[in-house]
Amino acid sequence: MKLKKSLTYDDIQIIPKYSEINHRTECNLSTRITKNKFLRAPIVSSPMDSVTEGDMVYTMWNFGGLGFVHRFMSIEEQCNIIKTVCDKITYEEQPLKNLEISDELKNWFSDPPLGAAVGVSKDYIERSQELIESGVNILLLDVAHGHHKLVKEAIGRIKNEVKGNYEIIAGSIATKDAAKDLCEWGVDGLRVGIGNGSLCETRIRTGVGIPQVTALLDICPVADQYNVPVIADGGVRNVGDVCKGLACGSDSVMLGSLLSGTKETPGDISKVGVWPNEQLFKKYRGSASLDSKQDRGENKNVEGNSKLIAYKGKVRRIVGDVVDGIKSSMSYVGANNLEEFSNLSEFVEVTQAGIIEAKPHLL
Repeated sequence: MKLKKSLTYDDIQIIPKYSEINHRTECNLSTRITKNKFLRAPIVSSPMDSVTEGDMVYTMWNFGGLGFVHRFMSIEEQCNIIKTVCDKITYEEQPLKNLEISDELKNWFSDPPLGAAVGVSKDYIERSQELIESGVNILLLDVAHGHHKLVKEAIGRIKNEVKGNYEIIAGSIATKDAAKDLCEWGVDGLRVGIGNGSLCETRIRTGVGIPQVTALLDICPVADQYNVPVIADGGVRNVGDVCKGLACGSDSVMLGSLLSGTKETPGDISKVGVWPNEQLFKKYRGSASLDSKQDRGENKNVEGNSKLIAYKGKVRRIVGDVVDGIKSSMSYVGANNLEEFSNLSEFVEVTQAGIIEAKPHLL
């Protein structure tokens, strides 16, 4: 058997090119999240129970991104979160009604992208229908292995049985064959990334997974043939990794660990130590962690971890850094928009010494 070399974010760097971008603020970050739904920024928060509920959804929407409400709660709870966010958005729209604003911004208020995760078993049809009726217009089929019979059946059933105006994103996947099949099954968006999450143990416990750069370079051309946008999910440890994911052809990048520990994530802030030297933390856990599974009455197929994360404050600073970093990266290759960015981007493979060199030397 001839083995193919596979690369991840640390293995590559983007090559700088001649640029005529006067300032990074000129770079346009608008993108598609599905075939017919657009974002003003290519940032998506992960449907993890320690990352995305109402506060994160609303904050991501304000930045032009999208938050997927996790599915590890009752249908009623998930729908109430969506309804609350819809009410906030409608309230914000009122002062703008008599102002002259762009069509893009009008659409952002009148038909905002709202996403929620569902599974592919048990109550997913009922959950999907009630979410759509509550305001959701993007359903994310949230499973570990998206290239699966149950996913195919779920896509078909949802399209045939769930009424309303919505689109479907499915994953996670890591191969071009999976991308082709899901596109043929009728998805409107793909989620790419297996075994690369910061708390994920899939590759350790199963030996399964493909490094993210190779997965994206294999899948994105296939997705383009079907006009289906791609979300790069996992493997992001810094802003530069977000830029590399977009440069590899993804239309948006899903964030978990970067957003963890912020004020807008679910969960309480805990204190460790004695005043005035106590430290603040919030819990971050994988959806397949024992901690998360036990809360759902499960204890098998554990493929994740949980961890206390130092409290980071409001997510605004982090998302702002991500947006600034993407625009700077685009200016380095002379790209005005994200489509140009992926078309213009070329990469070099780096050695371990190059990985070390890329980091600040005196820290």
